[in-house]
Amino acid sequence: MKILVLGAGKMGSFFLDLLSFDHETAVYEKDPKRMRFTYNCQRLTTLDEVRDFAPELVINAVTVKYTIAAFEEVLPYLPADCIISDISSVKTNLKEYYESTNHRYVSTHPMFGPTFANLNQLSEENAIIISEGDYMGRIFFKDLYSRLGLNIYEYTFEEHDKTVAYSLSIPFVSTFVFAAVMKHQDAPGTTFKRHMRIAKGVLNEDDYLLQEILFNPYTHDQVSEIRDELKELLDIIDNKDGERMKGYLTKIRNHVKRDIERIK
Repeated sequence: MKILVLGAGKMGSFFLDLLSFDHETAVYEKDPKRMRFTYNCQRLTTLDEVRDFAPELVINAVTVKYTIAAFEEVLPYLPADCIISDISSVKTNLKEYYESTNHRYVSTHPMFGPTFANLNQLSEENAIIISEGDYMGRIFFKDLYSRLGLNIYEYTFEEHDKTVAYSLSIPFVSTFVFAAVMKHQDAPGTTFKRHMRIAKGVLNEDDYLLQEILFNPYTHDQVSEIRDELKELLDIIDNKDGERMKGYLTKIRNHVKRDIERIK
């Protein structure tokens, strides 16, 4: 298959490395410097080269802020039967956009990234394939993610956004709160250092990505739950209520028990 990857960033390069030995691959990137470490693929810098390459599948791996803009730029140069796809963690407005293009499409979300995941060992990571879209496109990504050992889930666009609101907004907001109130420690403890590593990774993410995840329409209720839990915990602390503290710890241990048991 002839596959064009849009963007030579970390995830774009990851997909090129993954696909280039089994498929004819090319990358379209306006900044030639970002293609210095790509190999075994064609390096395209003009739209005429995109047209000449005539891909059968496009994987849009640009920064989430420019996902639709990147599609808009290359669509006039793609064959009519080319499948277009994205790997964006934010799917806002994508369903409506895809349905306006007259192209077959597939949308997926590898729920890992270069910040935290070991890209050589992904058996504990997950991927979402949107159940709406082209059947053969979904099969392609299902086979690809299966070979990586990823745990695969199929959701609609709406179900995906609800999942992201839970799985990303809660840890992101928790990290924001930690970073906002922390003070420098010359001799930090182990737990503090672990939180700092997480904060470093989250705060290194693209600002627009963080914004769009938090502006997800399903995020508000998740953040409200954090506020309610903090209010309850603060009341227990203010009253130095040992029995309520014990009950609170029992509640949260039971709440996460099943997930903690799965952590190796």
